[in-house]
Amino acid sequence: MISSLRGTVVHVAPDSVVIEVGGVGLTVAVTPQIAHAAHVGEPIMLHTTLIVREDALSLFGFEDREELVVFTQLLGVTGVGPKSALGVLATLTVAQIADAVGADDDAPFRRVSGIGPKTAKLIVVQLAGKIVASRPAVAGRADVSPAVPAQVVQALVGLGWSERVAAEAVESVAADASASEAASVPALLRLTLSVLGPARKEPVGG
Repeated sequence: MISSLRGTVVHVAPDSVVIEVGGVGLTVAVTPQIAHAAHVGEPIMLHTTLIVREDALSLFGFEDREELVVFTQLLGVTGVGPKSALGVLATLTVAQIADAVGADDDAPFRRVSGIGPKTAKLIVVQLAGKIVASRPAVAGRADVSPAVPAQVVQALVGLGWSERVAAEAVESVAADASASEAASVPALLRLTLSVLGPARKEPVGG
């Protein structure tokens, strides 16, 4: 089992990155947030899991182990495959998933592409009591690097939003995010995108 990878990014796609480790390039499926934060030539470390099927060996990577654990738990839900599980983590943070499951609310999961009403309900029912999101004290926010929101703003500008709109959105979202979310570029980007809406619908220069 390949549990983690540390290497250099050699290629970035919307839903995957290629990481060179010891001269070998490995393709890893990731959320769009991780892909946006990855840059060719820069180091990257991901927690990974290898999905073995008859016709393929697929690696899935996550910024932290908590996301990896939730991904594995989602795979245990009837009707949820790797693509759908990754879609859930691309749309919702671990904290949001835990909150929805704890509140017996399947609405957030119905908003995930590829997840129907029946599967959304199964996620809530079958993960009840299994997912608990860590929520660090708000006081820890003082240790959050200012580089994190700056990187998120840069990513949003690259996706088509103006710097002013991006900065205001990131500042607003960071204020309500947990300390761990505010300290993570992919998590903060995910939260901000959920507020701004799909990038493809945002007019560029308009």
